[in-house]
Amino acid sequence: MSQFVKAVLFDLDGTLIDTAADFVRIIGKMSRENGWQAPSEVEIREQVSAGASAMVQLMLRHNQQTDFSEETLLEFRQQFLDDYEADICVDSHVFDTLEDVLSALEKKGVPWGIVTNKPRYLSELLLEKMQLDTRCAVLVCPDDVSRPKPDPEPMYAALEKLGIPRGAAASVIYVGDHIRDIEAGNAAGMPTILAAYGYIPPEDQNNLKKWGADYIAETPEQLNKLLLSSGKFDYL
Repeated sequence: MSQFVKAVLFDLDGTLIDTAADFVRIIGKMSRENGWQAPSEVEIREQVSAGASAMVQLMLRHNQQTDFSEETLLEFRQQFLDDYEADICVDSHVFDTLEDVLSALEKKGVPWGIVTNKPRYLSELLLEKMQLDTRCAVLVCPDDVSRPKPDPEPMYAALEKLGIPRGAAASVIYVGDHIRDIEAGNAAGMPTILAAYGYIPPEDQNNLKKWGADYIAETPEQLNKLLLSSGKFDYL
């Protein structure tokens, strides 16, 4: 029996949009400026979900810069964020086949939105550059809540903005590529889908089933099929 769905929510980086190439570009730029060797693309992708500080620390440690102060880390992190804001969407793109998902939801009159731990100023800028800002029905960022994911507060904020009562959370799907996404969605009572194609470190790959997602999509194509043609969800 299919499940009735009123809305679909996505995490941003590594779930809906593949932003890693722009982070790889910026870390490469910063490394060259300091006469260092940049970490590999694979290594950087694995740190994207952990945030700017994690990617900067990867760069420093990759170049044997292990005795750095908190002040140095913060300076590099701010440079990273400034460079990213200045050129946020050179190589980022919606994951393959997920544009089809967004278009299909819009045709069905089903709102889709984003709940992310990415700061609002960067999230809004990225969505604007990708011309998704006017299509996204709701955007919830850490700036909007007192407790970000894995707390369910951002999920409840999204429901409120969509006009969906908390008691109907089971009619809203949440898709994410980090354990905090699954924990937040589950805590809010939403069906959860793990985007296993996202930015997941190797040490977590064997534990994905333990995260407690209702479904696991190994590829964007599998997510497309699960949402649109598996018969598990009814959007009418």
